[in-house]
Parts: sequence; structure tokens; C-alpha cells
Amino acid sequence: MCCAITKERTPVSDDLTVLLEKLRFPEGSRWREGRLWFSDMHTGEVYSVDPVNGDAQVFTTLKGQPSGLGWLPDGDLLISSMLDNRVVRVDSEGRQSTWADLSDLTDLPTNEMVVTQDGHVYLTGFGFDLYNDAPKAGGPLFHISPTGIASVAADGFIFPNGSVVIPGTRTLVVAETWGEKLTAFDIEDDGTLTNRHTWAELWPGATADGTCVDNEGGIWISSILEHKFVRVVEGGAVTDTIDVGDAFAVDCVLGGVDGRTLYLSTSDSWQPAETELSWAGRVLTTRVAVPGPTT
Repeated sequence: MCCAITKERTPVSDDLTVLLEKLRFPEGSRWREGRLWFSDMHTGEVYSVDPVNGDAQVFTTLKGQPSGLGWLPDGDLLISSMLDNRVVRVDSEGRQSTWADLSDLTDLPTNEMVVTQDGHVYLTGFGFDLYNDAPKAGGPLFHISPTGIASVAADGFIFPNGSVVIPGTRTLVVAETWGEKLTAFDIEDDGTLTNRHTWAELWPGATADGTCVDNEGGIWISSILEHKFVRVVEGGAVTDTIDVGDAFAVDCVLGGVDGRTLYLSTSDSWQPAETELSWAGRVLTTRVAVPGPTT
């Protein structure tokens, strides 16, 4: 690796602090058992971070460009391997295996995902070639059963991206990056999705990438091209906004001892050729009023 991760907490504003820098494109942010996890998509590394001292450890590396993360009920890590259309399972010893192969369902990259407590996976997919500026087209949402069987759960999203399950409910909410909205479904017992509806209409110019949910059901969205993180509630009302200057707002997750630390992932580009030169990716932190889910 050409550049070491910097762990000094350099102030960037009155409210934001740098936890990590010299990254390329941090994505798939998760909080689990007292640690921050994320993928650096453009290096292939999946990190586990001590939030107290900023010590970042590489847990595993994928060649297929890692993105969304989640865990099976037995504790094994699942990783969306974007460029080879797989979900990779990694056990506690770091051994990798294929949990689901989606190559028969799509030849475009897969992306973000959420894993429910009972092991259902919802994985978003590109509907067009983003990296080569292809015309926009509708994208799919895949379901992977608790036994690793993949299928198309829904389609016609305008670039489906970050997804969350609202705490205490069976409501799945999917961000549509170019659709300026959050779309919701009811999750049935067998993992199928019903009752598709708009959870929130966003504002003109919104570009919701990564998302996270708090214990009141508010959703933080990373409006990547607007350089800001925004908390919205059902219906679309905005309650909080965090500006990150000229950086792309990529992803976010709530964590910390009391659940009120918001970890913000930023970069300067989603193009690997550009981040290979700049290494401008960062993870920032700030404090918020509403904590993340307790489970």
C-alpha cells in the first residue's frame, strides 16, 4: 500500500474531527461491538477501527471492490464484492468463501447492502455503468435468503444505494441516489418485499448515497454531490444538516459509547483512477442528539 492511514485527530471545524485520513473511498460504514467497520472500495481493504485511539486494522482484503457490510446470525461477516457480483462470507479466522453468486442476475456492479437479524440480505445493484458515464437506467434490489439463495426482490430504482431497516419494525428503506427519494417496503417472514411506497421525497438536487438510521427512526443520508449529511424523518422533513466543505459525502454510521457519535465518510471522487492519485478519503466524527439503535 502506498499510503499509511493517518490517525491524528486534526480539527476541521468547531463540530467535526478527523478520525482517519489518507484513504481512497471509504464506504459500507457499520458499528459493531464497540468498533467502527468500513470498506475502502478502491484499495479492497475492509477495516475494523478502535474509535478511542483510531487504530485501524485490516480485517480482510477483496479483489472485487468491497462495499456494503453486514453480519450473519452466527457472526460471520458478509461483504458485497461489487465487480465480481458476489457476496463474500468471512469467518472469524479471516477465511473467505462465496455466500451468494449474483452473476446470473446482473453483469453490472452490486453495491450496498443491509443484513437483517435473521439473516436476510438486501443488496442494491447498479442499473447502468456509473464509472463510464453511461445513460442512467433503472437498477435492481436483490434478496439473498438465510441459506445464500439470491433473487431479484424489486426493480426500477433510480440507482438504489444505502439501505436500512427501521428499528422496531419490518420496514426496509432504500435510498435512490438519482431519484431524490427514499423508497420503503414491508419485509415479509420469508424475506419477500411488499407494499412499496415512498418513505420520503427529498429536495431537488439530493443525491442520497450511504445511509444510517437512529433509534427514533430518523435516517441520516449522505448527499454525495451536495457535500453534506442530512437527517430526514418519514415524509421528508429535514431536521439536521452537516456540511463537509468540498468533500463528497459518501457514507455514515452512528456509534460510540452512547451511540451519539456520527462517523462521516468522505472522498474527493468515486473514480478509482482519481483517488489513486489523491488519497483524500477521510472518516470524520461529530456528535448528534439522537443515538443509533441499541441492537
